[in-house]
Amino acid sequence: MWLVMIVWLLSGRMMAGMAMAQINDDAPAAIVTSDQTQNSPIVIGHRGAAGYLPEHTTEGVVLAHAMQADYIEQDVVLSKDSIPIVFHDLILDDLTNAATVFPDRKRADGHWYVMDFTLHELRKLTVTERRSPSRPWKDKGNRFPLESGNFRIATLAEHLQLIQGLNKTRPNEAGVYAELKSPAEHRAAGLDLAKAVLEVLSQYGYDSADDHIYLQCFDEAEVRRLRKELKTPLLIIQLLNQPADPAKLKSIAEVADGIGVPLNHVVTGKNADDTPQLTELVKNAHAHALQVHVWTFRTDALPEYAGSVSEYLEWLVAAGGVDGIFADQPDVVVEWRIARKQQVNGGNRFRLLNDRDPEKSQADK
Repeated sequence: MWLVMIVWLLSGRMMAGMAMAQINDDAPAAIVTSDQTQNSPIVIGHRGAAGYLPEHTTEGVVLAHAMQADYIEQDVVLSKDSIPIVFHDLILDDLTNAATVFPDRKRADGHWYVMDFTLHELRKLTVTERRSPSRPWKDKGNRFPLESGNFRIATLAEHLQLIQGLNKTRPNEAGVYAELKSPAEHRAAGLDLAKAVLEVLSQYGYDSADDHIYLQCFDEAEVRRLRKELKTPLLIIQLLNQPADPAKLKSIAEVADGIGVPLNHVVTGKNADDTPQLTELVKNAHAHALQVHVWTFRTDALPEYAGSVSEYLEWLVAAGGVDGIFADQPDVVVEWRIARKQQVNGGNRFRLLNDRDPEKSQADK
């Protein structure tokens, strides 16, 4: 019933927007050089639609799809029996009732780890909104009520089935945006996260650079392994916590198709004349034909210097030149994009057309 109601409630609201978004669907993709940028970013539903429903729940996937997110994110970890699970953390504490259901299963450090439980055991848990108090957007009081609902952990396969099913029954199509979480920690436990994820993705038809999918990871060694050892042709995003200089970007471009960075790696503040303070990151990344996807846009946690949602999005896109935006409220970014009569070209991924084929990943390196 949850799923049916979400789609039904949003379908009427979004259909009008879709009609606008389909204007110029047959127009060719723009040519982008290091001095230009696509001016219509892809919208990625951050952990589903985490601004409205508990993260990585199947209900959140349905909502993000109904809101016309171009991609829906899946953070992936492994269960004890090597099943890829869509869950952000290595530990269960902050998002589930593991402490109540399995009081004797915590480690010496006081935490309950996903990889210590089989899928059968994880099915017994309920998922809730995050309990952590140190999150600025929680102070607004407009997130899903804590400990409410009957949400469950789901596997990567189940998320893929759901997205593909909605792609068939809904007028819009959403892609997959999977992150390999902490591969080194998995390896230390005898688990190969990358191989397990690639196997499931292949089972559901995601096995070429033309498929509607990105892989992302913070671990630079694992990104290189994905391309060099595991030979995946999928588009890869190297996630970065620290700003990257041109030399670093050149190295990343050998194996990856883009970078994922915090919002403040692009826009750092506001000048006295109310223009945005911008870094050189996007320009430098585009010079190496790397896409730039930023995280995480939240309407309830805008920077203090941002006057409004629309102003901040203008700074990120029109001024900053980003190619993709992770959003807790994907509908807000989609509607902003529609209002500017922009579109994602044919529903395809953005590529920078410098010296590389726009639909070819770096798998051939």
